[in-house]
Amino acid sequence: MRFALTLLLLFPAILMAQSNREVAEAFLQSFADAFNAHDLDEIMSHMTDDCVFEASAGPDVDGEKFTGQDQVRKAFEDVFITYPDARWNNPRHFISGNRGFSEWTFTGTRKDGTRVEVTGCDLFTFENGKIAIKNSYRKNRR
Repeated sequence: MRFALTLLLLFPAILMAQSNREVAEAFLQSFADAFNAHDLDEIMSHMTDDCVFEASAGPDVDGEKFTGQDQVRKAFEDVFITYPDARWNNPRHFISGNRGFSEWTFTGTRKDGTRVEVTGCDLFTFENGKIAIKNSYRKNRR
């Protein structure tokens, strides 16, 4: 009985500790590795259920915004369709509290043979040890 009472008293603290998990650079590297492997299941396992992806291009001042696992997954899938050889090279990751960013050089070839190489970065907001918001920026080359 005493054990059960102690467990009930500690349960909120245990949940709080789990919900405030810190994200480490290794987490962002595994996210980058999943992108380079074009592994949608692994990519999405890094993101919250209500995740947001703000693409670097789109009709709005913030690019195009995708919300939730289904929309975000489809947006990433479309990148891999557009650039079958897409890679985010030489990623560097930085984290401070519940925010982080990754710098990279994107390379890819469109189906029409157009080659793209640009530097860019992702700004992240973390919740419960996962990515809640991925806001992408990249240089625009002519």
